[in-house]
Amino acid sequence: MTSFFSDDQPRRAGSLRLPVMSLREVVMFPRSIVPLFVGREASIKAIENAVSTYDKKIFLVAQRTPETEKPQEEDLFRMGTVSKILQMLRLPDGTIKVLFEGLYRAEWDEDGLEGFEDEFPTARVSRMAEDDGEGSEAEALVRTAHEAMEHYGRVNKKLAPETILAINAQTAPGRLADAIMPHLKVDYIKKQEILEQLDPNKRLEDAFALLQGEIEISSIEKKIKSRVKQQMEKNQREYYLNEQLKAIHKEMGRDEDPLAEVAEFEQRLKDKDLPDDAREKALRELKKMKNTPPSSAEYTVVRNYVEWILDLPWNTLQDVQIDVNKAKETLDADHYGLDKPKERILEYLAVQSLVEKMKGPILCLVGPPGVGKTSLAKSIARAMDREFVRLSLGGVRDEAEIRGHRRTYVGALPGKILQSLKRVKYNNPVFCLDEVDKMSTDFRGDPSSALLEVLDPEQNYAFGDHYLDLDYDLSKVFFITTANALHTIPLPLQDRMEIIRIPGYLETEKAQIAKHFLLPKKIAENGLKPENISVSDGAVLEVIRQYTREAGVRNVERELASLCRKTARKLVEGGDREATFQITRQTLPQYLGVPKFRHGEMEDAPQVGVSTGLAYTEMGGEMLMVETALMPGAGKVEITGKLGDVMQESAKAALSYIRSRSASFGLKPDFHKEIDIHIHVPEGATPKDGPSAGITLATAMVSALLNMPVRNDLAMTGEITLRGRVLPIGGLREKLLAAHRGQIKKVLIPDDNAKDLKEVPEAILKELEIVQVKNMDEVLEQAIICEAPGKLFCGRDNAVEPLASSLLKAEYQHHTRH
Repeated sequence: MTSFFSDDQPRRAGSLRLPVMSLREVVMFPRSIVPLFVGREASIKAIENAVSTYDKKIFLVAQRTPETEKPQEEDLFRMGTVSKILQMLRLPDGTIKVLFEGLYRAEWDEDGLEGFEDEFPTARVSRMAEDDGEGSEAEALVRTAHEAMEHYGRVNKKLAPETILAINAQTAPGRLADAIMPHLKVDYIKKQEILEQLDPNKRLEDAFALLQGEIEISSIEKKIKSRVKQQMEKNQREYYLNEQLKAIHKEMGRDEDPLAEVAEFEQRLKDKDLPDDAREKALRELKKMKNTPPSSAEYTVVRNYVEWILDLPWNTLQDVQIDVNKAKETLDADHYGLDKPKERILEYLAVQSLVEKMKGPILCLVGPPGVGKTSLAKSIARAMDREFVRLSLGGVRDEAEIRGHRRTYVGALPGKILQSLKRVKYNNPVFCLDEVDKMSTDFRGDPSSALLEVLDPEQNYAFGDHYLDLDYDLSKVFFITTANALHTIPLPLQDRMEIIRIPGYLETEKAQIAKHFLLPKKIAENGLKPENISVSDGAVLEVIRQYTREAGVRNVERELASLCRKTARKLVEGGDREATFQITRQTLPQYLGVPKFRHGEMEDAPQVGVSTGLAYTEMGGEMLMVETALMPGAGKVEITGKLGDVMQESAKAALSYIRSRSASFGLKPDFHKEIDIHIHVPEGATPKDGPSAGITLATAMVSALLNMPVRNDLAMTGEITLRGRVLPIGGLREKLLAAHRGQIKKVLIPDDNAKDLKEVPEAILKELEIVQVKNMDEVLEQAIICEAPGKLFCGRDNAVEPLASSLLKAEYQHHTRH
């Protein structure tokens, strides 16, 4: 057996046999009174035997391991305390409550321990000799212990003041240590060490060390309890106030608690991926929101602003899986033709698949209505697996529609750009700005100028919206703009975009689109089956030529829808849902009525003073007839047909050219003073303008002045100068399409436009004779039918007499006689 004290200390002062009761995690000290609850059967028997046989004396000793239910000899410490049972109370559950008083230290003898196998053990115990201790060291230890005990009493409120006084009444070191130890919350092993320490000074010194540790722990506990109490009081106070606020809001008819709303915004702000400046701004606004009464108008303004910051997809990007082959299949499936736009899109996708980050391109699809600009933008989004958002700019004249209003205005909102991004929830969609050429300017600002920043890849990474007052990154957005004409788009805006022209469709292309795309779509939309309706190729071509006049296919789609509707009615009225209706060129008027349009066609025969020009319109190319009539007069020139300023100037330039070449044409130098010239372009209700009719006007006037017809199977386009030079024009492809549609055989084009023939389909070039001209002499040689090729007009002889004045005078006299 091991012990905590050394063998050289005095140990025994007498012995007697007593019942033994083992204690779990409890150490009994001499001169201390301790109540204990006893439940083990052996312990109860020992107490009962002590009361009846041993004059209420019992030996209390601690167990080495508290878990042992029936301790043996080796499970007990050698030293314990002989105690007296002062009071015993039996409880209803079978346990007893016993009040013990410690008498003195004692140690059991190894040869005197008996009865472990019986009801309870007994032991012969010997009292340990003790010294009270004295001297200056003992006195100093006692004083120090008294002060420490008073301090411990202040920090441990569970210790009664009477107990402190009773402890401090002890002046002997050993007794003071024994009085202190029962009140310390230290491990029972340490208490056993103090019990076995027979040197009083050393015992008090060890007890003082443990007391100091308890004081430190009690001080820390007190601080912790105080802090926890304050926090609990604060939480209770906040809870109480929050409940009061809820009751107030409920009484005022408000369903939501503003503080709960602020807490929700704060949580959303923690979870949201935002730029640093946006996060700081949102935190400042939330702080302001907390301190603003909900009834204030400012509260709503701040709340809406914070909500906009949280709703915008700042760094939320859609995962894009780029497959160029799949994208090509998608574009081809959605649109027929349009090779150049498709090629540009596929180039962009190929580059984006090779680089990690690329600035979004700005494409501008320019073309007449109905050619598929907007639907092409949708197909691009589908081919790229991106969200698609469309914003129509037609009629927008307020800059705030793009940049938003400042928050100082009532009902302020961000611009349409950010509103659309909020709706789509991603920051890298395909964004279509439709009808960008239809914007206008007034006192509210210039929206096209506001677009300069949006559509500039070098600037739009920091787009400034007036409402947000923060930089927003638009560089990952794929912007596509559409327009019908470029001349209404400001040049700085054009410079920021890559212009892709989408020309009008050929008749053959329209026929393919109608047959393979539009007709199946309309059959399904109108509840028909493919076998219910059969439209011949001739009928489709007739719809394109006689019932529509456009560069695109929008009206073709409407007419085909009309065919399907009328077929559906016949199907229902006939009662046979499996019937088939054949629509041919001959039966087409029964469905669509009389033809609506007559496209420009060449004259039946050559006419004097009538030439055929080619014009470009938003609907594509058109043939333009120019008529010139000469009358006796005084040099007046009349121009009719609702011609614009540029076209009127071309007519004047053509007349000046003819006057400057009057000698070559065999005309009197002052021929224009004897006649009036009337130039008319039919379809006067349609506005016409542009310089490309210059050579057509000059040819018609020369034909009238020389009384020579113009070839009826020839059309021309080109701008004229005063010297007779032919300058290049635009829209050559559309003009040649119009000439082909009008069954023209030969077309005169400016020599500088030869490069544009690459854009014209091969099928058109094979059926048209294209002649490139540099000046009016070449134009007149090709256009005027010269009955006397060796005479004046051909530029080889001046023998023909001037016709303008003599013929007109003769005709005038003839008419006056009759």
